[in-house]
Amino acid sequence: MTTTNFNILRSQLESERKRLMTELERLQALGTAPPKERREGSPFGKREEEATESFELEKRLALERRLKGQLDEIQHALQKFSAGTYGKCDVCGQPIDPARLEALPQAILCLNCKAKQARNGKIKS
Repeated sequence: MTTTNFNILRSQLESERKRLMTELERLQALGTAPPKERREGSPFGKREEEATESFELEKRLALERRLKGQLDEIQHALQKFSAGTYGKCDVCGQPIDPARLEALPQAILCLNCKAKQARNGKIKS
C-alpha cells in the first residue's frame, strides 16, 4: 500500500476519533443532566418512572462502552502509525490485506489471525 493511501487511512482514523469523542462527550453530558419532570397519574407511579430511568441509563452506559471500545481501537491504530507498524498484524506481524484496511482502517489483525481469534471466541478487529 502506498504512503498516500496510508495518509488517507490515517486521516479517516483521525476524523472518526474526533466524531467518536464528540459523541461520547454528548452522551456523558446527558448523564449529568437533571431528570425530566415526573409524570402524574400513572397507576404505577414512581416505580414506573424509576424503571424507565434505569433502562435509559443502562442503554446510555452500553452505548458509552461501545463508543469507548471503538475509540480504543482507533487510538491503537493511530499509535501503530507512530510506531511505524500500521498495516502489520499484531499477532503474526504479516501485512494486513490493503482491502481489509480500506474497509476497516482500525484493523489490527490479518484475516488468518482474525479467523483464528473468532474460532477461539475472542472478538476484536
